[in-house]
Amino acid sequence: MVETKPARAPLADRMRPQSLDEFIGQSSLLDDNGILRQMVETGELASFILWGPPGVGKTTLARVVTAKAKSRWVSFSAVISGIKEIKNVMQEAETFMNIEGTRTVLFVDEIHRFNKAQQDAFLPYVENGTILLIGATTENPSFEINSALLSRMKVFILHELDPEHLVAIMKRALTDEERGLGKENVTVSDDILSLLATYSSGDARTALNSLELAVWLCKRRQGSEISEKDVKGAIQQAILKYDKDGENHYNLISALHKSMRNSDVDASLYWLARMLEAGEDPMYVARRMVRFASEDIGLAAPTALTQAIAAMQTVQFIGMPEAKIALAQAVVYMAYAPKSNAVYKAYNMVAQDALEMIQHPVPLHLRNAPTRLMKDVGYGKGYQYAHDFEGGRAEEMECLPKELAGRTYFEPTDRGFEGKIKKSRLAKS
Repeated sequence: MVETKPARAPLADRMRPQSLDEFIGQSSLLDDNGILRQMVETGELASFILWGPPGVGKTTLARVVTAKAKSRWVSFSAVISGIKEIKNVMQEAETFMNIEGTRTVLFVDEIHRFNKAQQDAFLPYVENGTILLIGATTENPSFEINSALLSRMKVFILHELDPEHLVAIMKRALTDEERGLGKENVTVSDDILSLLATYSSGDARTALNSLELAVWLCKRRQGSEISEKDVKGAIQQAILKYDKDGENHYNLISALHKSMRNSDVDASLYWLARMLEAGEDPMYVARRMVRFASEDIGLAAPTALTQAIAAMQTVQFIGMPEAKIALAQAVVYMAYAPKSNAVYKAYNMVAQDALEMIQHPVPLHLRNAPTRLMKDVGYGKGYQYAHDFEGGRAEEMECLPKELAGRTYFEPTDRGFEGKIKKSRLAKS
């Protein structure tokens, strides 16, 4: 029997799939050999977490999968529920299990928002089978769910829906007369549906609710076919999925960093734009470029650090949106510049020696001797003033502690300015 939604409910809510056969996308989980389909068909359900971006069907899939479980369904959001609510639900679940033999399916939306104590409260009930816990999260469970609970649950990854999936979902809504828009007598071309799918960025909820608004705009102007103007009016602008505190934040900065490291200018600019247009703090991007200039370019192109600092100062001086171009200029420079991590590697080696070895004293000849006593005990004795020697270097004077004499930390590459340093070093050896 088809579940009837209130007429005022959003289209995305009315069109929720009510069986696995209605579900579009996530084929790796739901095709004939998919693990979720196998769980449904065998009735052997276990607690699990659905991890994926918004609008891919996490809540819907949880309901569909557990519909045949003959269990009591309880749903609450981690955003508004605390430890008191959890304890109450657990007590009710025990009562139903003990008296009626009915297990409770507990669906927790945004489960990553629960703290460790709240998550721990589920453990004994998951272990003894009183509840079947299903969590939905947009964040990486490895970081957000404590290990004790995570070890007792399966994790299923849901991916953004492909444009063709979104088009299929919207076409179904346009023809469904009971739950969808079939009675609106509005047509829409495949090109317009593709445009809607592109703007929706893999999010079925956004696609359906935008389609509903586009239909309303079309009818308001007494039209019979949805136009591109209707779509743009419904969407306003492409929805860039971004969470400054979430995993996508780190994924995007990682993509920018690694694209610059690989000297891929176009990809570097793309990831920069993805971050800035979604509202990322430009100073965060600028700080990462300063780090990149030293870590991945170093002395192969010494002016990279100057470019990065200049971009950071531009952000501070004129702000956004004008500073976008300065950041883009710096990104292009970083991507094109010769790369070297020689300074980065050298410092890590030095730091390791400084932390893990005996703290060797400074050689006496390198110490200043401002007092007579210091001179008498040998401070400064044997020091050779570099400017007095040809080439500006006292070749015979050792500046490392004697225990480390001859150790080499910095190994310049052949790239950029470092190539000149290497040639100079080889000429002197």
